[in-house]
Amino acid sequence: MRSKRYKKLPEKTKDLDSESIEKLLPIIKKNCTTKFDESVDLSFKINNKQKKSEVNIRTVVNLPGGTGKNVKVAVVCEDNKTQEAKDAGADIVGSDEFVEKIKSGELNFEKLICTPGMMVKLSKLGKVLGPKGLMPNPKLGSVSENIKEAVTNAKSGQVEIRNDKDGNIGVSIGKKSFHDDQLLKNYHAILDALEKEKSNNTLKGDLIKNTFATSSMGVSYKVKLGKAI
Repeated sequence: MRSKRYKKLPEKTKDLDSESIEKLLPIIKKNCTTKFDESVDLSFKINNKQKKSEVNIRTVVNLPGGTGKNVKVAVVCEDNKTQEAKDAGADIVGSDEFVEKIKSGELNFEKLICTPGMMVKLSKLGKVLGPKGLMPNPKLGSVSENIKEAVTNAKSGQVEIRNDKDGNIGVSIGKKSFHDDQLLKNYHAILDALEKEKSNNTLKGDLIKNTFATSSMGVSYKVKLGKAI
């Protein structure tokens, strides 16, 4: 059943011509009629079906405008690095005892960071951390000797870009309450990251087939990209 609020939103927006994100942001914000601060989200469909292999994208982007979310960050590190992690703003810090808690299924965090030395112990917990997308990864900056930088990035506006098996990527670029300039900076940071990923993959043709923008509880609109990616 659709709510009265939803029925008041524009209909058949997917049938409209694509527009630039600059023109769409005011429209999307106008459709944010819930009582909470809705997210502004992007959905990409990528050209992941290739003759020889599929395109797999997985990277992180530091959004210059932030995310508007308070991310609970946990750090697994050696005892001599615990204070550094706490000073950086980590919510949970621990060593061997913390690894045992994780092993038992205690996953009360949204991002897990560890030092290279502790990764050997965490690598055995793939069945626990993997399905939740919590396994630290050097490529994503979550396995690092520089704990301060890793925690700061995770806290200040870092998002992961990852396509599913059908070639879909979903990512938020901020909140309705954000100024348009913040959202646009985040949007372009995402596109820059995708363009970089395209160059890293042996891909023929465009990486992105189509793009849609919406809010958490709104309707979606086709986005016209400024350039082919």
